[in-house]
Amino acid sequence: TTSMAPSSSAMADPASNLVGPGCADYAKQVPSGAGSVSGMAADPVATAASNNPLLTTLVSAVSGKLNPKVNLVSTLNGAEFTVFAPVDSAFAKIDAATIEKLKTDDALLTKILTYHVVPGQITPDKIAGEQKTVQTGTVKVSGSGNAIKVNDASVICGGVKTANATVYLIDSVLLPA
Repeated sequence: TTSMAPSSSAMADPASNLVGPGCADYAKQVPSGAGSVSGMAADPVATAASNNPLLTTLVSAVSGKLNPKVNLVSTLNGAEFTVFAPVDSAFAKIDAATIEKLKTDDALLTKILTYHVVPGQITPDKIAGEQKTVQTGTVKVSGSGNAIKVNDASVICGGVKTANATVYLIDSVLLPA
């Protein structure tokens, strides 16, 4: 016999404030475990991202695997942030020559990655507007509900809580001016 897990609605549900058209699909793809929405809530953001099957390229980029000189794990896990996290298909849109360049150009990779991070946790109901990034640039967040854009990227699923961050999965890599 198989037993159903108890409904999490009786507890504080980390999925209660999610926005974006891809949240339901993600919940079906990863219904439980460390990479699920509720599992990610227990870990700091870089750890939570490493358990998310949609974020393998991003995790490689922030953890020193793409470029050994760029490791932002302790920084990301060490304070409160809002993270715009490009999914693997977002990185697939970038041409191979640029990806190769990022493997050796640590300044450019750091600039791009920190452009996806905003100090402090911002919930979906407060995310719209211009947000100053750790890189010092600004991203423009527009829309609401299932139609939120960050610059030209669409939010697939946002408001995902981790122990120290609020994460918005996005469909394109944001490039600073």
